[in-house]
Amino acid sequence: RSVYDDQPNAHQRFMEKLDACIRNHDREIEKMCNFHHQGFVDAITELLKVRANAEKLKVQVTDTNRRLQDSGKEVIAQTEEIIRCRVQQRNITKVVEKLQLCLPVLEMYSKLKEQMNVKRYYSALKTMEQLENLYLPRVSQYRFCQIMIENLPKLREEIKEISMSDLKDFLESIRKHSDKIGETAMKQAQQQKTFSTTLQKQNNINYGRNTHLGKNRVWESKNEITLKRTFEEDDEHEEEVLTVQDLVDFSPVYRCLHIYSVLGDGEIFETYYRKQRRKQARLVLQPQSSMHETVEGYRRYFSQIVGFFVVEDHILHVTQGLVTRTYTDELWNMALSKIIAVLRTHSSYCSDPDLVLELKNLIVVFADTLQGYGFPVNRLFDLLFEIRDQYNETLLKKWSGLFRDIFEADNYSPIPVANEEEYKIVISKFPFQDPELDKQCFPKKLPMSQSVPQIYIQVKEFIYASLKFSESLHRSSTEIDDMLRKSTNLLLTRTLSSCLQNLIKKPHIGLTELVQIIINTTHLEQACKYLEDFITNITSVSQVTVHTARLYGLSTFKDARHGAEGEIYTKLNQKIDEFIQIADYDWTMSESDGRASGYLMDLINFLRSTFQVFTHLPGKVAQTACMSACQHLSTSLMQMLLDSELKQISMGAIQQFNLDVIQCELFASSEPVPGFQGDTLQLAFIDLRQIFFSSQNVSNVCVLCSFYFFFPLSSRMKDTSKKNNIFAQFRKNDRDKQKLIETVVKQLRSLVNGMSQHT
Repeated sequence: RSVYDDQPNAHQRFMEKLDACIRNHDREIEKMCNFHHQGFVDAITELLKVRANAEKLKVQVTDTNRRLQDSGKEVIAQTEEIIRCRVQQRNITKVVEKLQLCLPVLEMYSKLKEQMNVKRYYSALKTMEQLENLYLPRVSQYRFCQIMIENLPKLREEIKEISMSDLKDFLESIRKHSDKIGETAMKQAQQQKTFSTTLQKQNNINYGRNTHLGKNRVWESKNEITLKRTFEEDDEHEEEVLTVQDLVDFSPVYRCLHIYSVLGDGEIFETYYRKQRRKQARLVLQPQSSMHETVEGYRRYFSQIVGFFVVEDHILHVTQGLVTRTYTDELWNMALSKIIAVLRTHSSYCSDPDLVLELKNLIVVFADTLQGYGFPVNRLFDLLFEIRDQYNETLLKKWSGLFRDIFEADNYSPIPVANEEEYKIVISKFPFQDPELDKQCFPKKLPMSQSVPQIYIQVKEFIYASLKFSESLHRSSTEIDDMLRKSTNLLLTRTLSSCLQNLIKKPHIGLTELVQIIINTTHLEQACKYLEDFITNITSVSQVTVHTARLYGLSTFKDARHGAEGEIYTKLNQKIDEFIQIADYDWTMSESDGRASGYLMDLINFLRSTFQVFTHLPGKVAQTACMSACQHLSTSLMQMLLDSELKQISMGAIQQFNLDVIQCELFASSEPVPGFQGDTLQLAFIDLRQIFFSSQNVSNVCVLCSFYFFFPLSSRMKDTSKKNNIFAQFRKNDRDKQKLIETVVKQLRSLVNGMSQHT
């Protein structure tokens, strides 16, 4: 570049210098050739000498080569074979290396298929994860690996579907078998409670042994034997009773939970599981329409609910987050509200107290079982108090029928006892004490009828039946005592009182029966204190406790007696009316028959026999009945005399009526019922006397004559003699006769004056 870029003529100068340089090199070459020429000539001469030997050597080498080639053909063949083998060996080595990379993948994939076949889906998912993260990336260039990679998501979906299908089968299975699960759980809870109760009794026995070692040794040994037998029986039951894990295979839940957790869909699974279980809870809580008819219906209902919540409790404790305590509490509160509503509705249909009692026992076992699993059950025990009232109502209805049957079967006559054995049998049934009766010889009669001991026994049976419901309610003895007394009061004041009132009102109950009913109620009233002692012995609560209720039997039986007394008065009056209705007075008769009317004599005889039955009644009752009957008889005769249709009365009719009134006064003066003071009973007919004087439309002479005979005879009311001879009064001394005549004359004068003014 410097040659071309230099000043003009630089190229020429360069060429000149180049030619000079060439000429210098030529001269040096020539010098060198001249220096080595002799050596070259010598070398050519030596080569010419060697050429002959070289040709010989060439011939020999060619021959040797030919021989060598012929000899090496086999070696070449073997060498080529070795080369081929070496290539195969190298290829095999490469294949082995690649297979060593692929074999774990294939083994894992085979393992995956095997796990899928044996339904080990969670392990299969773990195997898929290892394949994707560890093995497949090493051999991803192979086509079979691409196929595997494409199949893995499909396998995951298949596992999800299969696990979900298994879960659905599991949910369906536990829905069908929840009653069996619940029944087993309730049986275990009941056995545990029995065991605890027995153990508590044994502790009490041990305590008693320390305080009363000498006295109770035999009793304690018997209880120890009983406790030992109980423990042995519990051991036998424990061997037979299966747990919830034995009854239910929870592996589908665990498997599905793990699978969805691994796949990242744990929340989806939890939502689905809870939704399905809520649906099943609603189905379980739905009762059958005929559930209230049998105890088996209630038992199946409770077993299903217990089974449901036992499964949920197990899921809560063995899984992490599938269900929570908040979820189970919310579900339980919802279920509890439904259960209470169902029990209120269906228990109201129960009319059998035994069924209600069975229901109560089931509710207690149901509550104790779920309480053992940590669920609050206070509302169930509150419900039991409502059912207790219904139970008492069913008991009252049942005992009402029993009382009616007892009253219907009673003969309403004193109980005859022929010997000491029969007497003790009656006394063992009813607390009867009568020192006067004990002094009498056999055979004798107890004042009450057969219904009294039967009623007393049934009241005690009612107390026992009411006590059965109060058991296992976790209440104190005082509360149980109060329950028993209140229910017994209801039995006495409502049921028994109603039965007695209905019995008294029945048409076929006569006066004799009413008298016996009064006697019966008196003895039942006296037995109330023994019923209180009976309740005290059961509950061990002293009657002096401030909050202890009292039995209202006194008022009950008093009301029944008053009703019976009123019915006695009514029936007596009705019977008197029946006799009066058959009275057939001939008000125009010319003269009387000379004796009292037949209907009146029959009536008086009836009253005498009736009042003789009243000897066992309290004095005031018999006296009131007698006074009421005499007053009603007087009123009836008075109404007959003052009848508006009666226009006139003959002298004979007046005399006949006078004889009838005299018989009434004689009956009153004979003291049919002891205890009247003075002329109290005779005063029942005094109004009849006065009306009889002033209301007759007859001549004054007839009136005076009738009064002449009438008043002297009526003065016998003051006679203490009880003879029936109507002329007995004329045998008194003359002084009494004179006083009586003067009194009659005064009354006649005043009466005549009054009648004259009225006329």
